[in-house]
Amino acid sequence: MQNINKWMIDPNDAVMLLIDHQSGLFQLVKDIDLPVLRSNVTALAKVARLAKIPTITTASVPDGPNGPLIPEIHQCNPEAVYVPRTGQINAWDNPAWVAAIEKTKRKTLLIAGTLTSVCMAFPALSAVEAGYKVFCIVDASGNWSKMATDLTIARIVQAGAMPIDTFAVLTELQSTWNRPDAMEFAAIFADHVIPGYRALMESYHKAQDVQKVGHETQLEKLGAATAKM
Repeated sequence: MQNINKWMIDPNDAVMLLIDHQSGLFQLVKDIDLPVLRSNVTALAKVARLAKIPTITTASVPDGPNGPLIPEIHQCNPEAVYVPRTGQINAWDNPAWVAAIEKTKRKTLLIAGTLTSVCMAFPALSAVEAGYKVFCIVDASGNWSKMATDLTIARIVQAGAMPIDTFAVLTELQSTWNRPDAMEFAAIFADHVIPGYRALMESYHKAQDVQKVGHETQLEKLGAATAKM
């Protein structure tokens, strides 16, 4: 059983909030490479579904210059609930958004949003004020400058929210390797967050194969042939 403390994520109490990850807003991001940002958001959508975390999305005027939500989110997590807004910049100012969160009856919010200093920060500050435990996923948000991100992190921390990265979220939701879907979690962070882990997994599987069927390369035969030359 997972040992949960107030500084960590309880998967049974968590809600994933993916806010304004829109194609137009992505073009304003300067503090993280866009392929990395997009991949991190996709990883969160995947892991939320795998861990059975309720997921709620929203977009800011998607029919305007901010553009549509990136399609990967709902493609990878078809159970995610989309809540349209009626012009509010702060998603928390939309009653339907708050109602969707309250409906889950969960009190831990995992928030990522583009841009970081607005779309992530404003709902995070509002949620803390409303009594929620809030984790802000910084590398799945994206901002117009590093300075703006640094200021935002300082602001949310003073308010009581906790900044976190995508990999930490994935591993806290996984909690243990002693679970039947552990390799599905590993595949998500190998595919999206730490590609080097894919090479590690491949090396491990080859080592296991050698134990079962023997060495593919017969080094002793090679050595004997070389000695005769």
